[in-house]
Amino acid sequence: MIRALITGIAGQDGWYLGSLLRSKGYNVVGMVRERGVALASKRPDFPEQPHFDRLCYGELADAGSVRNAIGKVRPDEIYHLGAQSSVVASFSAPEETADINAMGTLRLLEAIRHHRLDCKFFNASSSEIFGKVQEVPQTETTPFCPRSPYGVSKTFALQMTRMYREIHGLFACNGILFNHESPLRPDSFVTKKITNAAVAIAEGTQQTVYLGNLNAVRDWGYAGDYVQVMWRMMQHDRGDDYVIATGRMTTVREFAAAAFNAVGISLDWSGQGVEEQGIDANGIVRVAVSPEFFRPAEVDATVGDASKAHTVLGWQPTVDLDQLVQMMVAEALRA
Repeated sequence: MIRALITGIAGQDGWYLGSLLRSKGYNVVGMVRERGVALASKRPDFPEQPHFDRLCYGELADAGSVRNAIGKVRPDEIYHLGAQSSVVASFSAPEETADINAMGTLRLLEAIRHHRLDCKFFNASSSEIFGKVQEVPQTETTPFCPRSPYGVSKTFALQMTRMYREIHGLFACNGILFNHESPLRPDSFVTKKITNAAVAIAEGTQQTVYLGNLNAVRDWGYAGDYVQVMWRMMQHDRGDDYVIATGRMTTVREFAAAAFNAVGISLDWSGQGVEEQGIDANGIVRVAVSPEFFRPAEVDATVGDASKAHTVLGWQPTVDLDQLVQMMVAEALRA
């Protein structure tokens, strides 16, 4: 039986990936940073279906802890999803972000080398490495130009993963993940904030949702699709780097309009910049802009070209944006 270790088991990707691997007969071990804490208490919104076989303690900010965890589990495959995942929070906590995201990845790679494991390694990278984009769409060869401590930390982690593959001969992959969502997305992310608000407004428990830059462009996919390609990367005959994206550009405004349409509310848009508003058929402002939700440094139009994953791995996304929004709205209605 193949044993897989997943960092970030408490995140949305951790649930989808763990469930996928268990369906394929894997023994799944989730690494958590707090001893004796039931995962259900951390994410009560998770489905009851178990997505791991057991948990182990491992703190990405502590090299000894990581080394001990890897030595005890001795996994065949490591899926490194754990991170300080907030771009906005990275500006107020850059040192913590670097320690967990950048150095945490290096600690895992060193632990594999220390224990001389014949182990495959997947690193969850991010489209934030492109930041001030040099070309559209972005591919595996697009120059990096991160614009946040988060993006810089992810660039370091990607480069270290490449270096261990090229210098130390480790089977190591980087999945350059563009934005991906699901009903399990935490409420702090803008997509979940929008779908939750659309439902609350339709039910009469909220009047307006306040957002940041409505012109921000993202490539949003479905987390359940993206974990499929993570697994495919690890089954290939050699480690490599792949963009994981849909190739579709969507503004925050368009995502909000789709969410409100899903609950039967059509919005008309008026004004520009911080004065822009989304107004319903009764003349009530349902979407407004607040400067407090703008990033200190906004990234440009991030949209990925996943042609390499399509050609080499035979992967295609199965859920489009409208279906994704419908899934997230349906979950918010059930909550």
